[in-house]
Amino acid sequence: MSKIKKIFTNVRVILVIVFLILTIVAIHPNPWNQGLAIRSVAKNSSASIAGIQSPTPTIPPMSRERILNINNKPVNSLQDYYDFVQTLEPNRSFTIKTNKNIYKLVALPEYEITYLNETETQIITEQVFNETLNQTINVTRTVEVQKFEKELIGVADIGLNLYLAPKNNIRKGLDLIGGSRVVLRPQEKISQQDFDFTIDNIKQRLNVYGLTDLVVRPASDLEGNDFIIVEIAGATQEEVKTLIASQGKFEAKVGNTSVFKGGNDVTYVCRSSECSGIDPRQGCVQTQEGDWVCSFMFSITLSPEAAQKQANATKDLEVVVEQDQNYLSESLYLFLDDALVDTLKIGAELRGNPVTDIQISGSGIGQTQQAAVADALKNMKSLQTVLITGSLPVKLDVVKIDTVSPVLGEAFINNALLIGIIATLAVTLIVFIRYRRFVVSLPIMIIMISELLIMLGVAALIGWNLDVAAIAGIIISIGTGVNDQIVIADETLRGGSRISQYTSWKDRLGKAFFIIFTAYFVILVAMLPLWFAGAGLLKGFALTTIIGVTVGVLITRPAYAKIVEILCAKDD
Repeated sequence: MSKIKKIFTNVRVILVIVFLILTIVAIHPNPWNQGLAIRSVAKNSSASIAGIQSPTPTIPPMSRERILNINNKPVNSLQDYYDFVQTLEPNRSFTIKTNKNIYKLVALPEYEITYLNETETQIITEQVFNETLNQTINVTRTVEVQKFEKELIGVADIGLNLYLAPKNNIRKGLDLIGGSRVVLRPQEKISQQDFDFTIDNIKQRLNVYGLTDLVVRPASDLEGNDFIIVEIAGATQEEVKTLIASQGKFEAKVGNTSVFKGGNDVTYVCRSSECSGIDPRQGCVQTQEGDWVCSFMFSITLSPEAAQKQANATKDLEVVVEQDQNYLSESLYLFLDDALVDTLKIGAELRGNPVTDIQISGSGIGQTQQAAVADALKNMKSLQTVLITGSLPVKLDVVKIDTVSPVLGEAFINNALLIGIIATLAVTLIVFIRYRRFVVSLPIMIIMISELLIMLGVAALIGWNLDVAAIAGIIISIGTGVNDQIVIADETLRGGSRISQYTSWKDRLGKAFFIIFTAYFVILVAMLPLWFAGAGLLKGFALTTIIGVTVGVLITRPAYAKIVEILCAKDD
């Protein structure tokens, strides 16, 4: 029987081949995959209305829905997509074909707030803390408010967040594709039930906010501290830092009486342009300091129980007249995380009336009108999200924020591949120089590549994101693999004084694998603490290292020993 036949009929080698086949199935490589994969779909957008759904974070990359053509025109790049979007006109219908379905969309019109030259005088009442009286008092001032109207300016965003179709099922972490990572820590110790609720609430907040391609996971450190890690891949989302870190405790009071809170007391929050946006009654005003302040408003619906609490809190209030308008003697105070965010006058007709439909208002500030409008709409969106999801059971501290550019991630991947190829060739050359035999050096290169592929296959199978820490673990694993294979080669070839010590292949390989397994258990014990260290941010390093050395010790390195044994048998 030839040596090649002996190698490929050996059980250890067959096991490696089986794992490589399973690896190819798990990775599912397809360099010809075309189209644009859907990363997320904005709520209430044209795409969402048409039925296109955001993929779940756990779905394999190759299973994500891909856009193939728009109006029967192929879409193979982001530029193709944006070129089409720029040609859209309001209320125009178009068709998007994906690898799973065909959707009919309508381009929604977008409105711009246009400020007119006309102004009107308004009296604004603000709450100011008086240090002399040691209480908050109402201060009334007259301001000139600029009128505005909505003008149709074009097409609203279709609502699709896309990226080039993936070529395999290997998931890339933030370090490779770009994005933001926020590490949060509860300010106080809470029960496991409340901790799990906090994680679920953060997921819901971010989904309501319009972010879907994200990971929210628990973590801990060696001291037993609990953390929440939020990873938003593919985009920088600094504006959500406050949203996910704040407790989001919303409360409305009439005087000192709480009438409703965010969450269960609010059954509906309007987020469409018909009942939310810049408040047309107040618009934007310029302060004496030169900044601009814009007011927003949106409608909400209270539960019958909350409406009744409001009726009970207002039924005994007096009616006062201000600017020919009848109001109640107490206002509705809106608090977010125990801070007063707005004060609303209560119409006299609401006294003792359990009204479920009310309006919420607030404001935003900026150095220009446009900046103030943007800030107001951002604040409105955050407040709407809190009202929908309710408050967290505990306040959270932002421990760390990491933001990585997609450009840096792409450059890192290219450099890592280049260095990996150079390192593989260098190791093969050095081993050849040491032993002067291709039958020793070439199998080492083959086993190195096999270990790398199997590790990537396992990562694709379990859905683990490869980041810089994980790649470091892969490098460590392959490095230990090369070291183990050199030990095997040394023991097998019986160099120097070892000739008189060992007389059989079994003895020699037994000595080699004693060294290998001892090193394996040392690495295993060393990696377990890193699994929890640094709030779990080193988990990728520990996991890939453990997987790599386990695959090597149990699968690939025994196969290498058998290959070298067969190829070098004539020299024994």
